[in-house]
Amino acid sequence: MPHFNLIDKAFLLKKTPFFTSLELDLLLAIADKMETLHYRPLDKVFQLDQDAHRMYLIITGQVVISDKSGLQLAELSFGDFFGDEALFNEKRRSYIAQCSTKVELLALSRSHLLTILLECPTVAIAFLEAYTLNLPFRPR
Repeated sequence: MPHFNLIDKAFLLKKTPFFTSLELDLLLAIADKMETLHYRPLDKVFQLDQDAHRMYLIITGQVVISDKSGLQLAELSFGDFFGDEALFNEKRRSYIAQCSTKVELLALSRSHLLTILLECPTVAIAFLEAYTLNLPFRPR
């Protein structure tokens, strides 16, 4: 998988619906706080009841979201984010996120996310819009 530098990450963020309205300087600041993670097919990003410390944005590949019984709830790909809901309510993971292909993710920790939300109301509004529109995946 290709290596993404800070500018690459910022431009990737700009292409996603969640961050599209933000200016490049803010995207660079956000991208600088994001860690790049690589997974193989069948790897789990996280499991049911796991502590929630990060949210994830898919750069490449596909991630399947399923419930405790194994029922597939969603299949996510480029530009989709997941894992963010537990960061706000500090609950444990309520679903499983498993890679169906090779996957590259950008991960943002709870502390970095909260800092960004406090510094940039535009990002907070984007989160609210995502929850309101129920996009791309919001566990119940």
